[in-house]
Amino acid sequence: MADLGKKYCVNCLSDVSNLRIRCTDCPDIELCPECFSAGAEIGNHRRWHGYQQVDGGRFALWGAEAEGGWTGREEQSLLDAIEQYGFGNWEDMAAHVGASRTPQEVMDHYVSMYIHGNLGKACIPDNIPNRVTDHTCPGGGPLSPSLTTPLPPMDISVAEQQQLGYMPLRDDYEIEFDHEAEKLISGLSVNYDDEDVEIEMKRAHVDMYVRKLRERQRRKNIARDYNLVPAFLGKDKKEKERERPGAPKRKIIKEEREQRAKLRPLCQFMAHREFEDFFDNMHKERVLRAKVRELQRYRRNGITRLDESVEYEAARHKREKRKENKSSKRGKEGKDGEFAAIEHLTGFELLSDREKVLCNSLNLSPTRYLTVKTIIIKDHLQKRQGVPAKSRLPGYLDKVLKRRILNFLTESGWISRDAA
Repeated sequence: MADLGKKYCVNCLSDVSNLRIRCTDCPDIELCPECFSAGAEIGNHRRWHGYQQVDGGRFALWGAEAEGGWTGREEQSLLDAIEQYGFGNWEDMAAHVGASRTPQEVMDHYVSMYIHGNLGKACIPDNIPNRVTDHTCPGGGPLSPSLTTPLPPMDISVAEQQQLGYMPLRDDYEIEFDHEAEKLISGLSVNYDDEDVEIEMKRAHVDMYVRKLRERQRRKNIARDYNLVPAFLGKDKKEKERERPGAPKRKIIKEEREQRAKLRPLCQFMAHREFEDFFDNMHKERVLRAKVRELQRYRRNGITRLDESVEYEAARHKREKRKENKSSKRGKEGKDGEFAAIEHLTGFELLSDREKVLCNSLNLSPTRYLTVKTIIIKDHLQKRQGVPAKSRLPGYLDKVLKRRILNFLTESGWISRDAA
């Protein structure tokens, strides 16, 4: 009675209760897996007929060596789960296979049977060729992977973060560049009844939004690269001293500062280090050009060795020193001989430097000038006291000389302008 529920192969009469292959074209034709694999044909049954797998749920696909007693139905659920959830999602795969299997059991069985087992050895080659070509360039170039790597948060205090509106965990600001860029896509939605023109319009909005995001990130990178945030907070000088402690500072001349100001728009196309290297190279070029001009001057003067240039420079320095001494002596002699016409006359030592120049330009002797000066100042004092002036100017004093002397005394503060 126990054998009534069993099924037997019609070809070899073996027990196929757990797993059998049933022909969909011929009735009552059920074969064991071995006879089906050998292509057995009985009566009208042919090997190319359609077939159906009948599994009682207790058949072990991998045989007795498989640990845990995985049935064929569980194996099929496992393959469906790996296709649906992907490799690594063992918890979801375990829930799909059944409550009797833990995620660790699912992982161990799949790795041992389908990867390291015979099936994996037959399907997965030992050396998998790398068909991916790396088109990026190393070292921070335009296509370098480092450009897409998110920057670390800035090292600033909480008060400074609040001052800037900076969110360190997101590396964003409360008010970004082009802060209303998100309005381009905030109201977009793709509907099934959209026409081609509407779809293209929405794509254009998305493209504009992506461009604005790239420009926003580019400005952040420039601000980070050129230390604009520490400069805004007034900490750029301290950071520079910390980066280069004790390093000699090269003096920047006025021409280089003006040139930096003119070429400042290049900062948006060059990194900070590239920008500084660019100006360092320009400084080296100026130094080399000056050295080349110096060597050409040596060659024109017949100097062919560097040791001869030391003697030449020493001799040139002596010649220039003698020329300076001669020119200073000539200037001193010229200054001393400026008043040669009146310096030996009486009253010359009583004149100031400006009065000496005046007398020399007017060709007037010191005594005559002092006489005229005394008369004019005396008359001015009498007028201020209300006494009428009775003195008369000498006859050798014409109107031109009188006007020149009055103007000089007025500018020097001896008399007031209303009296002049």
